[in-house]
Amino acid sequence: MSEEEVGRPYRWEEVLSFDRLRRAMMGRVLDKVESLWQGNEPISPQQISEAITDEWEKVKEAVRSSSTARDAFRKFLERTVSEEIDKLIQRDKTELESFGVVERSL
Repeated sequence: MSEEEVGRPYRWEEVLSFDRLRRAMMGRVLDKVESLWQGNEPISPQQISEAITDEWEKVKEAVRSSSTARDAFRKFLERTVSEEIDKLIQRDKTELESFGVVERSL
């Protein structure tokens, strides 16, 4: 695999699940380490670690810049915020009702 292919951007479907992310990253790291090695000198554990760290940063950036990941995060956030608001409403419902807050708007 050429250096160009190793440095290609991640596709959105590669960064939406941990198993796909792991497979994509594993392939890229192995290709990168093999291209460094090229049958010459042994690869040091530090070089392998650096290749993994570099690729991990690329994965995180791909997730951060993915509109699909942002949409998924927005749905998660909406669920989480809604649950917290519901808890607060239930906790203070009697007090709020005494101030005229009703269950449904008119």
